[in-house]
Amino acid sequence: MPRLTHSHLYLKRLGYDSPPPPTLQTLHDLQLRHVCTFAFENLSTLMHAPVPIDLPSVEHKVLHQGRGGYCYELNQLFLALLQELGFEARGITGRVVIGGPPDAHTGRTHRLSLVTLEGVRYITDVGFGGMVPSSPLQLDTDAPQATAHEPYRLTFNQGSYTLWAQVGEEWRGLYVFDLQVQADIDYEIGNWYVSTHPGSPFVGQLKAALLAPGKRHTLANAHYALHYLDRPSEKLTLQTADELLGLLRDTFGIRLPDQPQLREAVERLICMNPEEY
Repeated sequence: MPRLTHSHLYLKRLGYDSPPPPTLQTLHDLQLRHVCTFAFENLSTLMHAPVPIDLPSVEHKVLHQGRGGYCYELNQLFLALLQELGFEARGITGRVVIGGPPDAHTGRTHRLSLVTLEGVRYITDVGFGGMVPSSPLQLDTDAPQATAHEPYRLTFNQGSYTLWAQVGEEWRGLYVFDLQVQADIDYEIGNWYVSTHPGSPFVGQLKAALLAPGKRHTLANAHYALHYLDRPSEKLTLQTADELLGLLRDTFGIRLPDQPQLREAVERLICMNPEEY
């Protein structure tokens, strides 16, 4: 796998002055800091722009252009950092089932990572939008696991694992994955579908998420929500393009690309007269 060329800048953005040791505590800290620092966002596919996922392009976009990204970008960047720090880690893929039946056989369009520490296997994921886990999860147990936010658990059935999150009193299936070794072309195919297919939920639509201690910021088109762990969510439908762009900049911490297509796309979302959220 190509090496990071700006790992010092990446670590600095995550609050480190020097490379931390490859321990479980470091993995916990890195994942939480990442999901609270770099936004999940798909401004590129909103504008029908290409999304290159070679590592130098991802580094430039996230670390130098002040953007975020989605799973094929953020989890690749995070995996490269883990490997550079000395973790035993590799990429894997899964099928998103959130919002539908947990046994649905959807496309293999999600990227995450498998990490092995002292013989114990964990999954780590910094690119799953509004329900991204904020802590690594031990793979070979079906017991509920606490994270820095909601509890999660994993179940295993016929060679596949399902990731569940507890939302309120309900366990919701998020995605199904296995440990099959992936090649670069597997990610390219998944990314091509996600970024170009007319049926992709990312093409021409807007999704963003950023975590903070005890809460999650999420955005779906013009619908913003602030989810808390200990009280009801606050929800707001944005009424103007300026409001929406300001939210992306100020709340999600995204340096907005200076492209007229972005405002045009955002104005189109506002004009869709979205239903109440």
